[in-house]
Amino acid sequence: MIPKPSSAAWFETAFRREYLEVYAHRDQASAAAEVAFLLEQGLDGSVLDLCCGQGRHLIAMRESGLGAFGLDLSHELLACAGSLDGGDGIQGFLTRADQRVLPIQDQTLDGVTLLFSSFGYHDDEGDARVLKELARVLKPNGLLVLDLMNPARIRSSLVPHSVREEQGLRLEETRSLSEDGLRVRKQVRLSRAGNEPLAWREDVRLYDPGNLDSLLEAHKFAEIHRWGGFAGQVFDEKAPRQLVLARRTAQVTSPSLYSGI
Repeated sequence: MIPKPSSAAWFETAFRREYLEVYAHRDQASAAAEVAFLLEQGLDGSVLDLCCGQGRHLIAMRESGLGAFGLDLSHELLACAGSLDGGDGIQGFLTRADQRVLPIQDQTLDGVTLLFSSFGYHDDEGDARVLKELARVLKPNGLLVLDLMNPARIRSSLVPHSVREEQGLRLEETRSLSEDGLRVRKQVRLSRAGNEPLAWREDVRLYDPGNLDSLLEAHKFAEIHRWGGFAGQVFDEKAPRQLVLARRTAQVTSPSLYSGI
């Protein structure tokens, strides 16, 4: 089991219901288009949408015929699934879990997706543990999808401070890089007229392509391909995203103690 920290980690407090208001522009239409691209790249069969949040992509996956289910640590985001168009259809395919300890048997999945910067939440040891778990639950040749920030773009164009106001909502965000340039940190303050402001922080590891590829290869992933986004853009320093697809190697893992879903 993952030891409980003395104080809550940032990802245990950041992903509340209000988080959805910050990223309201990420709608179901965009999720459907992103899933369509992944289907073209070979995503099929039994798929885990890890850190699925409210379930936008999970709805699109199941509507596309994938045997998909979702896991997330946030009670509040999982509870919001029913508010989406088609959300009732995924209620039986959502489970709360920590990405470092997956309640899934060895070599049972054809694919795993971690979308919208859902990898890099922990220190190096924690992130490595996530990849170890993903290698464990994927079948040989199973597909791993990582949708990450582009480190070069973030470092060159980071906006230190911004304020957005609309429909009675005021969103203030303060961004910075760690001294070594390997993490991007954000302080968020969300205010509504007549309500107490809400504040939380985010702290995500930036993975440069070379370091990420070495980490993936060390955890039994190969055939690594990279795009600059879900439109199939070429990846370079200006690309909006770092979309990485890799295949689990054929090496058989040792038996696991986990025997969940």
